This record gives sequence, C-alpha cells and structure tokens, in this order.
Amino acid sequence: MPAATLREIPAVKIELPNGLTVDQPVGLFINNKFVDSAAGGRIEVIDPATEKHLCDVVEAREEDIDVAVAAARAAFHPDAPWRKFSSAQRGRCLSLLADKVYEHLELLASVETVDNGKSITLARGDVRSAAECIRYYGGWADKEYGQTIETDTTRFAYTRHEPIGVCAQVIPWNFPILMFAWKIAPALACGNTVVLKTAEQTPLSALMLTSFIEECGFPAGVINVVSGYGKHAGAALSAHMDVDKIAFTGSTGVGRMIMRAAAASNLKMCTLELGGKSPNIVFDDADLDKAVAWTNYGIFYNQGQVCCAGSRLYVQEGIYDEFVKRMVAKAKTLKVGNPFDEDTFQGAQVSKAQYERILSYIDLGLEHGAKLEIGGKRHGDRGYFIEPTILSNVTEEMAVGKEEIFGPVVAIIKFKTIEEAIRRANNTSFGLASGVHTRSIDTALQVSNALQAGTVWVNCYNVLHHQIPFGGYKESGIGRELGSYGLSNYTQTKAVHINTGMNLPL
Repeated sequence: MPAATLREIPAVKIELPNGLTVDQPVGLFINNKFVDSAAGGRIEVIDPATEKHLCDVVEAREEDIDVAVAAARAAFHPDAPWRKFSSAQRGRCLSLLADKVYEHLELLASVETVDNGKSITLARGDVRSAAECIRYYGGWADKEYGQTIETDTTRFAYTRHEPIGVCAQVIPWNFPILMFAWKIAPALACGNTVVLKTAEQTPLSALMLTSFIEECGFPAGVINVVSGYGKHAGAALSAHMDVDKIAFTGSTGVGRMIMRAAAASNLKMCTLELGGKSPNIVFDDADLDKAVAWTNYGIFYNQGQVCCAGSRLYVQEGIYDEFVKRMVAKAKTLKVGNPFDEDTFQGAQVSKAQYERILSYIDLGLEHGAKLEIGGKRHGDRGYFIEPTILSNVTEEMAVGKEEIFGPVVAIIKFKTIEEAIRRANNTSFGLASGVHTRSIDTALQVSNALQAGTVWVNCYNVLHHQIPFGGYKESGIGRELGSYGLSNYTQTKAVHINTGMNLPL
C-alpha cells in the first residue's frame, strides 16, 4: 500500500490532571504526517494513576509496518534529500530537535507523567536527559569517520563508516521519551533512517515529540513512529526483509524472539538491551546513611520499573540488622501517590497487568519464607500504586531472589566475605548492572573488576549519562548504547584499497 493512500488523522484534545490541555497526536507518524492505519485499529491508553481512559491511538499492523518501512527506505535512497545532507546538516537537525524538547519540557513531562504514571519531577528529569542525549549525538554527526591506514608504499588504504540503512527500533514503557532519544539520536547522527515502535502502554510522549520533527528540518520518511503490539507490529519489524538493523530494549524472552526473527529473515543486525536482576552489595565499612539512601534510590526509583534496578541487595553480616532497620526507616519517608504532586517520589505502576504481576511476586516471596519488613500491598484506593516493599531473609533459590520483578520490591540477602559476595552476585543469568558500597578503594576495585556486569556503580546507583556506554553481559543483552560506543551499532565499516604503484599481482 503506497504511503500516499493513508488518510491523515487529527490530534485529540486531552485534559491533564495538572490543568494543561494538550493537542495529542494519535496517528502513525509516517512521512512526516500523522495517518490512520489500513485496518483502522485502535489502542486504548489509560492513565495508570487514576485508571481513567485518556484517548485511543492508531494501532499499526503488518501492512502499516510495510508502509513505514517503505517510507524509511525511500528516504534512504541515494538520491533522497537525507542522503545528500552533510554530516553537519544532520547534526544541526538533531540540535534543533534538542532545542524543541527543552522548549516544550513541561508539556512533554506532563504527557509522560499521565501516560506512564511516574512522578512529574522524575519525568522532567527524563525530558532533560532526552534533550541532552539528542544534542550530544548531534555533536557526533560530523565526527564519526574512518581511518587512513599505512600498509606499504604502493598502496593507499582507508576505511569508511557508512550508515547501515533502515533501522527498526522497539522501545519499552518504563522510560518512553528517554528511550526514544537513546534510539533515534545515534541512528540519525550516522545517517540512517528509522522506524520506531513505541510500547503499546505508553505511546503518547513519543508521538508528541514527533510533532516537532518536520520543523527541525528532517525530510519525510527519515523518522517514522508507530504504535502497536509486539505480536503484530514488533514481529513484523523483526522479520521484515527490508529492515537492515533492529534495536530493542525490553525483556530477555522477547529479545530472543527478535534475534530468531532477525536470523530467519535477512540476518539483520541486532542490538539488545534486556533484563536484569542486579546485585547491589553493601560492605561492613560502608557509610551507612549514604548506602541506605542510594540503595533505596536503586530500587524504588521509577516505581522499581528499571531494567538495572538494584533488586538483589547483599548486606554484609556485621551491619545486616542495623542496615535493614535503616532501610525500612528510609522507605517510610518516600512519598507514594499523585504523580503530579511536586513532592511525590513514587508514582503508579504502568498498567494493571504489571501491578498484579508485582503483587503476585510479593505473595510468592512470603510463601517461600521471605520476611516482609515493610510494604507488600496496594497504596490508596485507586490507581496502580504499590507500597515500597522490603523483603529480608531471602535466598537466591526463591523467585524473588532470582527473577526480575520490575517493581518496587527489594530482596535483602546476608553475606559474610568479599569472595562470597562476588560469587553470589555473579550467580545469575543476567549481567546488566551492579553496585558496590564501601569506604575501601581496594575493595571497590577488587569487586568492580570481578563483577560480571556491564555497569558497576560504586557508592551510588542508577546514575546514567549519555556520554557513558550502557549495556549488559550474558542474558542482559548484546551491544552498547550511549557514548561513542553507541555509534558503532549504527554504522558498517568499508575498507578501500587503492593500488598507487600500479603493481601487478604476479
């Protein structure tokens, strides 16, 4: 179906709890227009804090993915305007987009909050980080290039870093606008075109951001954003024969499905940032007040819906009882409730399904013998709110000690020695992140070097930055995002050999 046959669809007005009225785009963003789907399907969007209906967005199915990919492919054609942009022009487009994100920070944060359930203060931080990430990669656009390589006097050799082509990108629901930036910015800096699928639970902020795309100078088809379910739209992107690369952030199970589809189709390149059950280790010599503050932040930030959350908390036996006591006291100070209240720290879980899943894990932990120190139940009488929950006396054999819960639930485990802490921390199929709390630089270095994880935080946790690479070991993923490392996911290297001496092979 040609893209021209898709009917344009207007934005809808939404009244937000903080008094803002927004014109929310709801269509598929293809060729710089918001359009309807071929089948006319819709996805219901719910405010997780109130359980009220917000709007319906257009649902992409397989035929719509074909249209979006065709638009991205046309925009990547050698004669298309985007391919004729200089690297500096691409960088200027990204910088202008970063300016727009900053300009509309409160609007985007408010949409993120009502769509995702996170607190407005955290949402503002996400929007700022998204703008900074986009600006960072705008600066990289004219600095990603190859090398000249001296081999001998009769040959001139050089390498080129060329864009891969059409890049499919599938983002999760826990950081919608931030993941949008993480995905599109390096891809566009390198000259690729994009078809991005939002999570069906949280499509609104990405669609709102795309309303600025055209005025920032991006030609039609360079950025295409669709809303849809993984089993239809995500599967279609993974298996599409005209998609050259796919990037995914989400669960390990879905990551495996995407890899299989990529291999079975055209062997498209994959980068996968997947799940985690990250160990956060507190040693006897740690500054207890600081360690308690950071370990609370490490698990309860963003309602615990963080792939790298410090959900396995290892505490050395000499401070175990005192640490648990202080951990509980700190958790009691965290305000849970209306995400639009300025002093709220923990908002609502993203959906009813996620809310019920988390509560079922808590029940399972208690059934297996964990001790409930605080929390464990619903907060309030409406919305998908769960109290900050601390489980002690946990072992790695329990489901709560080894499986990713993705909620405000921490499992505390006692240990004796450094060697035991390292062994138990690494005894997992995951390897996304980890934490170490100690006053000893020797301990910090020994443990950091031994942990099998893509990120190690020492005396802090959940501190990310667009200049520093992020990704996992083992079943937590393939490849790295952010920093200069993230650019390698969106280029392919061509080697050119020029015989300057006109030598013959024989």
